[in-house]
Amino acid sequence: MTETLQKEMMKTDELQSIAEMILKEASKRGADQAEVAIAANKGFSVTAREGDVETIEYHQDKSVDIVVYFGKRLGASSLSDLRREAICAAVDAACHIAKFTGEDPASGLAAKEEMGFKYPELKLAYPWDVTVDEASRLACECERTALDADERIISAESADVVTMHAHDVYANSLGFNGTYSYTRHEISCALVAKEGEEMQRDFSYTASMDPSRLESVNTVAKQAVERTVKRLGARKLRTMRAPVVFYAEEARGLVGHFNSAIQGGSIYRKSSFLVDHLNKKVFPEFVQIYEQPHLPFGLGSVAFDDDGVLTRPNVFIKDGVLQTYALGVYSARKLGMKTTGNAGGTHNLTIKPGNNDLNGLLKKMGTGLLVTDLMGQGVSLITGDYSRGASGFWVENGIIQYPVHEITIAGKLQDMFLNFVDVANDVDERGGIRTGSILIEEMMIAGE
Repeated sequence: MTETLQKEMMKTDELQSIAEMILKEASKRGADQAEVAIAANKGFSVTAREGDVETIEYHQDKSVDIVVYFGKRLGASSLSDLRREAICAAVDAACHIAKFTGEDPASGLAAKEEMGFKYPELKLAYPWDVTVDEASRLACECERTALDADERIISAESADVVTMHAHDVYANSLGFNGTYSYTRHEISCALVAKEGEEMQRDFSYTASMDPSRLESVNTVAKQAVERTVKRLGARKLRTMRAPVVFYAEEARGLVGHFNSAIQGGSIYRKSSFLVDHLNKKVFPEFVQIYEQPHLPFGLGSVAFDDDGVLTRPNVFIKDGVLQTYALGVYSARKLGMKTTGNAGGTHNLTIKPGNNDLNGLLKKMGTGLLVTDLMGQGVSLITGDYSRGASGFWVENGIIQYPVHEITIAGKLQDMFLNFVDVANDVDERGGIRTGSILIEEMMIAGE
């Protein structure tokens, strides 16, 4: 991010002062407790197409969420205007709403002893000193490299460079006022390839909080080319049952379904297939799933959760057995349990990788399907039913034979989890869920 953008960004101490002012205004109006979350971010994105810059977008967003408690009655309001008169009006609105809500025994702030007053100072902000002109040149270079690499690449849907710097603040009337800054930068390239009458699309991207850890634009472009042309010549499969490998990028979504199923809100609402599964076997014994909230360069790293509770390295699956749910203060109270520091979700949720790389995993599978792309939202967290459109590659004797498309893979998440065979060490680190490719013993593949 350019020096100018950094100077224009509101400082964290200013945001903390605004939070303190909001808490004082809530107290003046008789609120027993109050909490406020402020988020501010600034950055820009550049998109190149057909050899020139197609769009340049600047963004600067601020949001303030206010919650007040009158006993066990709650009122909430939100705004993006940080002028004092706007803030006071929002506090008035929250207090007014609280007068008309019913009492909720689970409402209220975390206990003071649960607050992360001594939270660690994590280094999560690595500003990118890139100008819009420089980002434009990078985006155009990415597109040009991709188009020159293979004559079958007929167009680039987009080549993007994105940079963002953000500040978050959480404060409450128990004296907690925490803040952290973080950055996220990304380079991506989406391409279209054609051979004969067939056309295929694919993409590649690199993302990191530290710009020095990004892949080069040439690498991103060449990866996008390789992925796209490999899809040419795709065939359909006959309907069958067969082993399936989820490529790491798509395995992240599979682990994400587990993540959603253990969230406290899903559990107390009984909208998860893992209700009443504590201390029960969910995966094979070799599976270990845990979070790493203070991981250096982890895109999900954070020192405290949305309740101001210190984050911790929770173990959710040990030797295949579910150890705990992911709980914030409210969901923990609803379940008669203790918070796990997961208000707002998990942080760098990780499934322990095995010793095989992707090729080793394919050899272990022998014959089956490698899934590299999934479509649709056919997943029910209530029943565990899973059915999604897919494309990828057919594998025989551990070697990729040809690309496949227009198929559907189906099963039940309960069975899919119990039928994990191995997790590869090709860990995808570009998000808040970290996993390698995953081999499942068998799934239904619907084709011709």
